[in-house]
Amino acid sequence: MSIKHLIFQNLKKNIKNYYLYVFALIFSVSLYFAFVTLQYDPAMNEVEGSVKGAAAIKSASILLVAIVSIFLLYANTIFIKRRSKEIGLFQLIGMTKNRIFRILTIENFMLYFGSLLIGILLGFSVSKLIIMILFKVMQINAIAELHFSTEALAQTLIVFAVIYLLIMFMNYLFIKRQSILALFRIVSSTETRVKKLSIWEIVIGAVGIIMILSGYYISSKLFGGDFTTINELFLAMIFILGSVILGTYLFYKGSISFIFNIIRKKKDGYLTIKEVLSLSSIMFRMKSNALLLTIITTVSALAIGLLSLSYISYYSIEKTAEHTVAGDFSFTNVNDGEKFEKSLAANNISFHERKIRVIQADANLKNILDTNLEELNFDPKKMKLPVISDQAVDTIDVAPGQAVFTDYNNALQKFMSFKASGQFDLIGKSKTIQLTYLGLRNDSVLSLDFTAGGLPVVIVNQTDFERLQKDINPAIQNKSTLFIGIDVKNEDQLEKANQVFNEFKFNGDSARSRLEISNGMKQIMGLTMFIVGFLGLTFLVTSGCILYFKQMGESEEEKPNYSILRKLGFTRSDLLKGISRKQLFSFGIPLVIGLAHSYFAVKSGWFFFGTELWTPMIIVMILYAALYSVFGILSVLYYKKVIRDAL
Repeated sequence: MSIKHLIFQNLKKNIKNYYLYVFALIFSVSLYFAFVTLQYDPAMNEVEGSVKGAAAIKSASILLVAIVSIFLLYANTIFIKRRSKEIGLFQLIGMTKNRIFRILTIENFMLYFGSLLIGILLGFSVSKLIIMILFKVMQINAIAELHFSTEALAQTLIVFAVIYLLIMFMNYLFIKRQSILALFRIVSSTETRVKKLSIWEIVIGAVGIIMILSGYYISSKLFGGDFTTINELFLAMIFILGSVILGTYLFYKGSISFIFNIIRKKKDGYLTIKEVLSLSSIMFRMKSNALLLTIITTVSALAIGLLSLSYISYYSIEKTAEHTVAGDFSFTNVNDGEKFEKSLAANNISFHERKIRVIQADANLKNILDTNLEELNFDPKKMKLPVISDQAVDTIDVAPGQAVFTDYNNALQKFMSFKASGQFDLIGKSKTIQLTYLGLRNDSVLSLDFTAGGLPVVIVNQTDFERLQKDINPAIQNKSTLFIGIDVKNEDQLEKANQVFNEFKFNGDSARSRLEISNGMKQIMGLTMFIVGFLGLTFLVTSGCILYFKQMGESEEEKPNYSILRKLGFTRSDLLKGISRKQLFSFGIPLVIGLAHSYFAVKSGWFFFGTELWTPMIIVMILYAALYSVFGILSVLYYKKVIRDAL
């Protein structure tokens, strides 16, 4: 057999066995090329002018390179070890190490750059679709065209050529360092098999579970008032991060074996064929892969968490805009408001106007306010709050001597929470009015111009409002004491009204449009969600492939066991049921732990990002789990082929 024929035979075999690696490489190249193409696409000028989209895409492409590089280098390590016997046979028949390296280099060159070329073509073909998705989530009205960039092509070729050189350097070191005898032993020594569970492993298993649970517990208390200083919060976060990551490693190192050993002992050693092929195998395999599984689980949790938080922000944009602008349009300048109203009337746009007189007053809230963070620069005995009359709000009615609060920011509530009821004082220039606090409402009545970034609005009876108005403290009043809210009656005319709004040049920040604020937030959060989503998808594909490659290796090692079981009379169906359960554990355990990590991480601080938690988080988790499960199904199909070939 000639060297040329040998190379093509090996290439054919590698494509057949490692088709998922080729797919992942093509996918990574196409995604990277499409990302780089976005940087040089003329249509991105629409994004650049608002949120520096090109810079964000460039940063994402760097992270994408890091993810892909680590995946390709790790996958190459798996493949070169799997071919160790083949390399050893080449040496036995008289080939030098340099010649073997040249053969592998040519094989990898054809496989790698063939995939690179296909990936670039695929990336070019989907680049228009990607930019259309980006414009859609960012609510940008721009035309996306198919654009080929020579700069993107050159950058992609350079990046992946460097990765290829690193792969070849790793192969060269591997071949040079291994003796013939070591090459025949590598595969059998890569997995550690433990026949008896030691006391030390039981301790490790118990500690791992305790550390994870303690990290979850502390995260649930993070912003509940248990930590009252910035240093305490920082130390708590460090503890959560360290305990969860280390606990995850110990969980894979000992907890899995510990739990499955308890299950096995309860059965007194009488295991079915399904349990032999699932429980017994998982007990030993997960321990040897503890570090890899910890990395995959941690980064999966990070990807799910970031995706959830970005989608929470995007999903909550409308609600956030409502709390920012209490009306379709708001004004604090009377002249600006009147000009806008005249223009609306001239354009036959019907609207409803609300005018609310706003007074700023110092409030003594020490009896009803719990401050959970000592570093906050708020004095409960003297907090400046906006005060309005209940006559200005149709949905709220309070009696004299009573008050309700509204428009309170969700994040601030975690650090400064109010009691259910109590007494508080509103302090005028010379008099103090004592009021009974009745609770907190979710109504949005004033824009952020009056609430100092989210402090509550005090709503009192008209009688109390007039008393306070006669005794106001001029030193603490805002420039404007009038809020003008304008709501368009016909929602179909809102876009037209917003165009009218944009035709004016108002004084400073006296005018706000809810639609403009909403669109601006959609651009920022849409771009963030787009980038995080594609980076998360890349990691999902690469990590899923790594687990799949590990299962391929395990299936080849266990093939003699399947042959024995088949000869003993077990059917393919019997073996496949056990293998399916094994894949459920192999892929399901890292997925479930990753989902649990991300859930507690998101749950502890989601209120900083939006107003909705469950719907966006559940959608992200279901989609991630569904895509991740594909690799488990592919592993079962590969095992099915191995079982079929076992006899």
